[in-house]
Amino acid sequence: MKFNDIPLYASPELGRKVVDYSEQHSTPIPSHISDFHQSIVDSRDDSEYMSSNFQSQFHHILAKIANAKRVLEIGVYVGYSAMVWANAVGPDGLVTGLEYSGEYAKIAEESFAARGIKNVEIVVGPAADTLPKLNPSEPYDIVFIDADKTGYPGYLRQLLQGSQPGSSKRLLRPGALIVSDNVLRRGLAADINALGKDVDESTLKMAYAVKEFNELTLANPRLETFLMPLWDGLSIARLVD
Repeated sequence: MKFNDIPLYASPELGRKVVDYSEQHSTPIPSHISDFHQSIVDSRDDSEYMSSNFQSQFHHILAKIANAKRVLEIGVYVGYSAMVWANAVGPDGLVTGLEYSGEYAKIAEESFAARGIKNVEIVVGPAADTLPKLNPSEPYDIVFIDADKTGYPGYLRQLLQGSQPGSSKRLLRPGALIVSDNVLRRGLAADINALGKDVDESTLKMAYAVKEFNELTLANPRLETFLMPLWDGLSIARLVD
């Protein structure tokens, strides 16, 4: 399209059909992973913490395009997205997950074991504490941020601080991708008043945090970034050096 503001589809109903069509015409997530996704949707009231299968199809091919073998995930929940990354990097790759909740981590580890997934490790604790303590034998190719939104600006600063140019020990390799979810926060990042006056304080704090994160990624000369207005906003930043 020539201009950004022209509606692509004639109605919201057609838009939903287009999304369904696009999902059906993209390489599917392996059934043991998509079945796990459905089981969490059916059994847990907090399943909105998961990414959709459609978004995860994008994550999967993104990892393949980047030829990623090592992925760092900040925010594991019960393990669904880690399974997606683990499948993408293959059995000789590695996914390191940072998860605040010991309960979530236990469910995730049990789910990995039940499906024979052996290339994921989970570090339990606040990511703000565990992230700077990581000492990977090789730098990561991709980091996926999908945790507490108020922590996003801090996680970005820690990732960049831990990946200094010329350092022999760094978290992210030159050219690594920083993939960050929910950076539009229901549109509030673009218009903080979009949902009216009934927005709770916690939601506003998260919205202001992702706004700050988006500004930081754009302003930092070490990053090349693209913000996709899909799902709840997906930011992809490339570490130049």
